[in-house]
Amino acid sequence: MENKDWLLTELKTIEEWEQDQKGIFFWEKIGRLPFKLLDKITPAFIQKKIGVLLDELGQFVQTGGQYLTQEKLILKRLQKQSNQHQELTIQDIASLPLSTMDEISDQLKTNRGNLATIQGATTGVGGIFTLAIDIPVLLGLSLKTLQEIAITYGYDPKDRDERIFIVKCLQFSSADIVGKQAILNELSSFYKRKEVTNNEMISQLQGWREVVYTYRDQFGWKKLLQMVPIAGILFGAITNRSMINDLSEVGIMLYRKRRILEKLNENEKELAE
Repeated sequence: MENKDWLLTELKTIEEWEQDQKGIFFWEKIGRLPFKLLDKITPAFIQKKIGVLLDELGQFVQTGGQYLTQEKLILKRLQKQSNQHQELTIQDIASLPLSTMDEISDQLKTNRGNLATIQGATTGVGGIFTLAIDIPVLLGLSLKTLQEIAITYGYDPKDRDERIFIVKCLQFSSADIVGKQAILNELSSFYKRKEVTNNEMISQLQGWREVVYTYRDQFGWKKLLQMVPIAGILFGAITNRSMINDLSEVGIMLYRKRRILEKLNENEKELAE
């Protein structure tokens, strides 16, 4: 039963997860050491490819670009999971049990993690040269995964504000301790269902460049190992799977928090009536 006590317990679990995310593991500190080396040995054509991602990410926020995902498959999964006889819309999802949303999002996390494993192994064949392909493909997979999670919890990625939230999830997954705290503070407007204005959007998205470069930097020593031809198959598979799994967890937790807060708000309105 999704009563107030249960929702508050689930909310507390997410808030504890947020606190854990503000720490940094020892291996992450070690992983940052080769960044200067990475810059020196990364060929210009890869650096240029990373720069192009800035424009693509901006286009995604404005229009959805090539990264907008199909929502019908997710809606059909939710319909089947919830034993609904009529077709669902994104607006209908809000009334579904949270457990149904969680089940589908967990399936998405597993499926996308498997896909990232295959993709990482494939682009790891040629070492540093196929790394230029791996970076934009992984970004595209990340954005599509977050959009699918958004739909699963009843939020429409065709809405510009939701695409801003998705970019913030992407930032959060690759940010350091200070960055994670700042992003959590920025997300308060979404939790309060406050519409983001144009000026606020510009301010919110000043981290575009940070997203893309941190997105590469967090590869750390793992991506250095992927630069070795053939051996990069194993390292590419492991790294990409780990990244998509971590990103999926961030998306699930942050979208789940929004849905719980909205359900609590609905409960309060019902009691007031």
